[in-house]
Amino acid sequence: MKRESASSNLKLPRHVAIIMDGNGRWASQRHLPRIGGHHQGAKAARKTIAEAARQGVEFLTLYAFSVENWSRPKAEVAALMQLLIQTLREYEKELNENDIRLRAIGRLSDLPLSVMKQLSRTIEKTAGNKRMTLILALSYSSRVEIMEAVRQLAEKVKDGQMAAEQVDEAALGRHLYTAEYPDPDLLIRTSGEMRVSNFLLWQLSYTEIYVTQTLWPDFDEQELVKALAEYGRRERRFGGV
Repeated sequence: MKRESASSNLKLPRHVAIIMDGNGRWASQRHLPRIGGHHQGAKAARKTIAEAARQGVEFLTLYAFSVENWSRPKAEVAALMQLLIQTLREYEKELNENDIRLRAIGRLSDLPLSVMKQLSRTIEKTAGNKRMTLILALSYSSRVEIMEAVRQLAEKVKDGQMAAEQVDEAALGRHLYTAEYPDPDLLIRTSGEMRVSNFLLWQLSYTEIYVTQTLWPDFDEQELVKALAEYGRRERRFGGV
C-alpha cells in the first residue's frame, strides 16, 4: 500500500537516512571556527527531525559521527562530544513532546563515558515513544559493521551453532547494527558530494539517493520536503523491469 506524505499525495519513504555534510565549509565561508558550523548543524538536525516526524517518516537515521572522524584534531573531537551531550540533554523534552524514540548504532563503546551516560539516559527516557524512531550513527563505520557481522557468523559456524550453508543475506542482516530496522528507502546527502562515505553500505543496496548542493547547516524543513517530493516522483524497480 502506498504511504502518503502529510503535505502531499506522493508516496512517502518509510525510512530516511541522511549524510549531514558541509558544517566545516559553512563555517569557513563565514570566517567562523569549525565548531560554529557544527552548532548550526545541530540546529538544522532538530528542524529536520521535527519535520520528518510531521511528514510521517517512521525511521530517520542521521550520520552524526564516523569512526574516521576520530582522526580529526583533538580539540574539534572534544567540542563535538560536548555538543552531543548538550544537544541530547536539551532535546530530550522535545523528543518526548513529539513522541520520537531515540536509538543509536555504531561502535558506541568508543564514545567517552560522559557521552554514553547521556545517550543511554535519553534512549531510556524516550523508549516508549512511537511516532518516529530517530537513529544516530555514532562512531559508525559500515565496513566495521559488516566485518563484525561476518566474524559473529564465523564464530557460530565454528561452534556448531549454525551450518555454513545457513549463512545467507538474511543471516548477515540479523547480525548488523540495523537488524531491527528496515533498510532506508531514501538517502539524502547534503553539500553536493557524490559518495556514500562508508555509510550503511549493505543497507543502501536499493535505496534512492538524493543529493543537494545545500550545506547541512542551511538544510531546513523546506529542503526535506523537496527531497521527499523527489522520492515520491520516482519509480523503484529493485532490479526488475
